[in-house]
Amino acid sequence: MSKTAKVIELDQVVVRFSGDSGDGMQLTGTLFSNLSAILGNEISTFPDYPAEIRAPQGTLGGVSGFQVHLGAQKINTPGDQADVLVVMNPAALKVNVKAIKPGGVILFDENTFDESGLKKAGFVTDNPFEELGLKNVQLLGAPLTDLTKLSLENSGFDNKTIVRSKNMFALGLACWLFNRPIDKAQHFLETKFSKKPAILQANLKVLIDGFNYGSNTHAAVSTYHIGKSEIDKGRYTSINGNKAVAFGLIAAAEKAGLQLFLGSYPITPATDVMHELAARKDLGVRVVQSEDEIAGICTAIGASFAGNLAATSTSGPGLALKSEAIGLAVMAELPLVIVDVQRGGPSTGLPTKTEQADLLQALYGRNGECPLVVIAAGTPDDCFDYAFMAAKIAVEHVTPVILLTDGFIANGTSLWKLPKLSEYPAIVAPRPTEPAETWKAYMRDPEKLNRYWVAPGTPGYNHRVGGLEKDFLTGAISTDPKNHQKMVDVRQAKIDKIADYIPELEVYGDASADTLIVGWGGTCGHLRSAVDKLNETGSKAALAHFNYIMPLPKNTREVLSNYKKIVVCELNNGQFASYLRSQLPEITFSQFNKVQGQPFEVHEIVEHITSL
Repeated sequence: MSKTAKVIELDQVVVRFSGDSGDGMQLTGTLFSNLSAILGNEISTFPDYPAEIRAPQGTLGGVSGFQVHLGAQKINTPGDQADVLVVMNPAALKVNVKAIKPGGVILFDENTFDESGLKKAGFVTDNPFEELGLKNVQLLGAPLTDLTKLSLENSGFDNKTIVRSKNMFALGLACWLFNRPIDKAQHFLETKFSKKPAILQANLKVLIDGFNYGSNTHAAVSTYHIGKSEIDKGRYTSINGNKAVAFGLIAAAEKAGLQLFLGSYPITPATDVMHELAARKDLGVRVVQSEDEIAGICTAIGASFAGNLAATSTSGPGLALKSEAIGLAVMAELPLVIVDVQRGGPSTGLPTKTEQADLLQALYGRNGECPLVVIAAGTPDDCFDYAFMAAKIAVEHVTPVILLTDGFIANGTSLWKLPKLSEYPAIVAPRPTEPAETWKAYMRDPEKLNRYWVAPGTPGYNHRVGGLEKDFLTGAISTDPKNHQKMVDVRQAKIDKIADYIPELEVYGDASADTLIVGWGGTCGHLRSAVDKLNETGSKAALAHFNYIMPLPKNTREVLSNYKKIVVCELNNGQFASYLRSQLPEITFSQFNKVQGQPFEVHEIVEHITSL
């Protein structure tokens, strides 16, 4: 344990807040990360929710965490280990013991490290730090519970309400530890508790007392100073992936001049997409919360047929339920955005944990030959861009598009520069050029091969769609074998042609490397950081990260053929590797896989690539 305090100048630092699910760790972490963003730091966050709805207080199953990585340079991941670990009880310490760096600071509530708290967490001695082998750490213990009670002793609140405010005392201490001015944190609290003035005043008082406690006691631990990031000028905010998806769909509707409609059903971790859009009635968004997943997508298909930009949001189990209706949208050839926020499976699996195991379901999980577009966002902030692109492709090519995100980027946040809509491309719905008297429902654009999209009620353009096979031209029901072959072929060719309208694959890292790391979706930040570390140590490596999966970018074969060794890293047992082998059988792929409900850690990737 350190005996002298010092100020450490760092380019980046990782802080992890952890406690019982009722201790307010998500709010504390969010406030701290938002405060850091306002002060000009790059950020990346990882909220880690417990899987149990309400585990017994103080037990290992109920531990909730929030990790934030902040710095004066580009931050790609929430970090592997924490410089500072804030734990509100012994269970939080035990669950996160591997998360603290050597020499790091552990800030803990002394009041909860009593006989009862230690027993609930499964400790057998009265010194949990020695029991866990924590030697090279700096301990900052404070009676957070008692100090919070003292802070609010004349507030008139009951004891339970007072104790719930101890997270604000911890936040105040953390602000002192990192030289964060608390006036900005006060602003966030005023916004959150604007309708509860008494709660607001209590939290503000505890926050200030926590900051002053650290300042006045001159606790003998290191404090930290992180400089401002040298970022482009503009307006910034922190944003999570779910909110960015919602904003991207709104922007696409505005660009296309269409009404945005979401038909959906609540499911973790996708529900916040629906919540955000439901709050945007001021922008003309219409949201229907249906009775189940099937009804949700069917309302969206109806809205698309009626001429709206239609979307539905879900997670893995819901995507399975929607599969038949997705087939209807493919057969009817209607634009539709399906947002799948992946979580641990199978079945209901791990609702609050992250995974990348829905890929093959997205590509092939429907009956018959049923091709559609599959794209994947890579970071919380680029969820905006890929939601926009999903809508653009869906409208302009008249096809369903599955947008894959995952629990990590959906709940995690990063710094986001507010975009200018004028800099985004136009979205133009393909309308028939034929006069009404000669137009047929399945006439196609000769270049893109999509049929034309006409809203019902357009004079002279009456038509029907449905789930039965269509005549190649008229759209009437057809059971002719050759017609079916022709329709199957043209629906696939339409998707293949989209490769002409998406960006080519780019390579990140050392262009002369023999080893190429391949990834897709939400592993982007970890893989980029791993490539940077490998190149810094002289192990040449490059990265090809895929956001467009079906179809693949046109130059995929050309790029991948340039490398002697290709390692596909993904949070499943090898789904993308399997898909690449089917598309590029002449290329050899090796795999590095993880299926633990947690994102990669950078050191895991570095160690694996180095071992090769």
